[in-house]
Amino acid sequence: MSTSHRQPSKRLISLINHPHNSLKSNLVLLVFIAAVTLLFSSWGNARYSMGGYNAGQLAITDHVLHTGKNVLNYKATTGYMPLVDKQSKPLANIFYVAYTAGNATDNTRPVTFVFNGGPGSAAIWLHMGSFGPVRVLFKNDKGDAPEKSEAYADNPYSWLGFTDLVFIDPVATGYSRAQEDVNVKQFYSYKNDVASIGEFIRLYLEKNNRQNSPKFLAGESYGAVRAIGLAEYLQDNYKVTLNGITLISPALNYQLIKFNDTNQQPYSYYLPSYAAAAQYHHRLAPALQQLPVQQLVAKVTAFARGSYSLFLSEGNSAPESLTNKVIDSLHYFTGLSEETLRRAHGRITDNQFCRALLRSDSLTIGTFDSRFTGAAANADPSENNLRGLFTHAFNNYIVNGLQYQNNLPYKATVAIGDWDYGTRKTNSYLDISETLKKVMVQNPLLKINIAAGYYDLATPVNTTAYVIDHLGLSPQLRGNISIDHYESGHMIYISKTANHQFRQNAEKFYQTAL
Repeated sequence: MSTSHRQPSKRLISLINHPHNSLKSNLVLLVFIAAVTLLFSSWGNARYSMGGYNAGQLAITDHVLHTGKNVLNYKATTGYMPLVDKQSKPLANIFYVAYTAGNATDNTRPVTFVFNGGPGSAAIWLHMGSFGPVRVLFKNDKGDAPEKSEAYADNPYSWLGFTDLVFIDPVATGYSRAQEDVNVKQFYSYKNDVASIGEFIRLYLEKNNRQNSPKFLAGESYGAVRAIGLAEYLQDNYKVTLNGITLISPALNYQLIKFNDTNQQPYSYYLPSYAAAAQYHHRLAPALQQLPVQQLVAKVTAFARGSYSLFLSEGNSAPESLTNKVIDSLHYFTGLSEETLRRAHGRITDNQFCRALLRSDSLTIGTFDSRFTGAAANADPSENNLRGLFTHAFNNYIVNGLQYQNNLPYKATVAIGDWDYGTRKTNSYLDISETLKKVMVQNPLLKINIAAGYYDLATPVNTTAYVIDHLGLSPQLRGNISIDHYESGHMIYISKTANHQFRQNAEKFYQTAL
């Protein structure tokens, strides 16, 4: 099959392929392999101009970080990784910031590739909120924004203390851009996103002689989907095996988080998180208010799996006695009025709950973090609290801290309404669980750590628990998965206390994975 004269402008990256999987070595996958060979076969030494900035130029700076009793010397590398085709024609420039500590030739030090989710989010949130050597300054432990939003400080709890870090902005986010003659929408799919980031990782490992280093991934929200897809992609295409993956507030099965009239599953999995939010805002009876949040969640989970699941399965045929019992229990566990619950037929969506809980105070609570409140007419108060804070701090840091200049606007988030979830759809819902099982079976040494927040109403803790409990793994492989819960929201790390716990748990996780 000759591909030497094909051009990539039509289908930029026809991606996920399995050249080492005999069960799937059919004609379609051979086409995928050929496309990847064509498009991503070389690094390309040329420097390409983008937006007035030399895409081949890297800003390299030396720094010192005090981590408790230790002093850490590290190097920061900031700039672009060009993606090119076989003829060295530019396809895109992926922006990244890499931090390396200690001896650069020491292959025993892990390297972790980090990204956020969306899809359509840059890596700024994990970079400046938890993992990186600097962290935005919050007003308090909860994570409220301070008055001076561009402020940041050294982060003694940086993950750089136990792993090198590479923060990646997918194409169209941050400073990353497709070339002007390439349709950026061709990156807007599960397959092409995984392949472009996978190619970045391959190039980074080769260019920096890190092929023999322990390798980790960390992804938040949709970034967890990307991380699992990357584990499969790197394993199948490049024989690159990972030591561990950190999944932060993961969205693993979209059927569990998408409310609609024909999908009953989310209601029971969201209920314990509703109770946690109601308790935080003091809307529950004294007997429930005094419980630790983890005990409250366990108590409500038992009800959700029992009477409530039976009620949901009955639909309109639910007996009146069962309906009355369930409405009483929902009122008890959520603090919502019986009138509101009956009007919704005992089925409360996340948006309904966020608007209803504090309606008497003319407030709404956050979806990403139910601890935050705002005027009822405003957008998600937990999101509004953070967007400007991170962007302003990053813009300050990258110029003054990393000595990097770029005249493009830094896009922390990009609205992508037509993302193609492709072959990972099941009845129109993205479900990455089979891929997770596959990579764990193929690599029985792979360790998975999941971090989830009790006050997250975007990807509630019980949705993750359900997926893990239904993977069908052997006890040995199930033992490779650890789940940690935190008293925080979707971005668990904005809470200072939760972030410290997160860092401690992460270091222990890395020790088990090495």
